[in-house]
Amino acid sequence: MARSTRDYDESDVRIRPNRRGSRPRSKDRPAHADAVRGRVLGVDRGRYRVLVGDTGDRHDVTAMRARELGRKGIVVGDEVHLVGDTTGAEGSLARIVRISPRVTVLRRTADDTDPVERVLVANAEQLVVVSALTNPEPRPRLIDRCLVAAYDAGMEPLLLLTKADLTDPAPFLEQYAPLSVHHVVTSRAPDGSIIGLDAVHEALAGRVSVLVGHSGVGKSTLVNALVPDALRAVGVVNDVTGRGRHTSTSAVALPLPDDDGWVVDTPGVRSFGLAHVDPARIVTHFPDLEPGTEECPRGCTHDEEECALDAWVASGAAGPAGPARLDSLRRLLRTRTAAGEE
Repeated sequence: MARSTRDYDESDVRIRPNRRGSRPRSKDRPAHADAVRGRVLGVDRGRYRVLVGDTGDRHDVTAMRARELGRKGIVVGDEVHLVGDTTGAEGSLARIVRISPRVTVLRRTADDTDPVERVLVANAEQLVVVSALTNPEPRPRLIDRCLVAAYDAGMEPLLLLTKADLTDPAPFLEQYAPLSVHHVVTSRAPDGSIIGLDAVHEALAGRVSVLVGHSGVGKSTLVNALVPDALRAVGVVNDVTGRGRHTSTSAVALPLPDDDGWVVDTPGVRSFGLAHVDPARIVTHFPDLEPGTEECPRGCTHDEEECALDAWVASGAAGPAGPARLDSLRRLLRTRTAAGEE
C-alpha cells in the first residue's frame, strides 16, 4: 500500500476528553431554600431520626448527612434543615443539608487529659444531674463535675435525688446549699409509684432538659414515668460492686406529654472529663465572688495563698454565705484539675 504524503495538522489529532467533564466546577452550593426544618431526636450508625412539622402535624423522618456538611458532627438536639423525601414514609430517606447555630452545647471528654471533646447534646436549657441517695451511693465528685459542665455550657443545673424512701436526703443536700442549686427529691411508694413526680414535671415543664447520671440511679425509671411510651430499659444494681448496668445505649430526645417540654435521656456515665473547661470561666458563675477577683494577681487560680478572694470574703463583701460559697467554688476548681472519676 502506498503511504500517503499528505501533511497532518491538528485536526487529525484526537483530544482525549477530561474525565471530570469540560464544564468548570463551581464553588457555589445549592441554597436549599425549600429545606424543611427539624430537630434531631436520635442518632444510630449514621442515620438520624428527625422530628419535622408543626404541632399537631409532626412526624419522624429518617435522614443522612449530606456530603457538603463534610465532617461536621450532628448530635441529639440539633436544629437541622432537610431536603429530599421528608414524608417519613417507610423506606424513605432525607438529607440533612444545614445545621443551625447551637444555643448551648453540653460537652465532656474521656478524662481530664483527653483533648478530644465529645458533644453530648445541643440546644438544651437545663442539665438534670440524677443521683440516688443510696444503692448505689452518691458520688459527689461526679456530681460536681456535671455542675461544672453545666455552668460552662450556659445551662441551668438541677439536682434530682432518688430513693429518698431509703435514707434522709438532708445531710447530702447540706453540701450543695451554698451553691444554690435547685433540687427535687423523689422516693418510691409501697405500690411502686414515684412520690415527687409532680415536682419533677414542674421543674421540667416547657424546657429542654438533659438527664445525666451514673448507672443504677433510677434515671430510666424516671423517664418511663415522665413519658409513658418511652419504654426505656431499666437495670438493677449489682449487690457486690454497688454499680448499675448501662441500660441506655445512646442519647434520645423524648417529648413530655401535652407538648410541655423535652427530656433527653443519656447513657449512664462513670466519668465526666473536663479537659475542655477553662477553670477561669467557673468563677463567672459566682456573681457574689467574681468582683473580688479584680485584685487577684495575674494568672491566679483562685485556690492559692495570693488569691484576693480570701480578703474579699473576710471583709463581708460577699455576704454571710461568702465563706461557704468560696469553699464551694474552690471545690469545683479542684474538681476540674483533679484526676479520677468520682
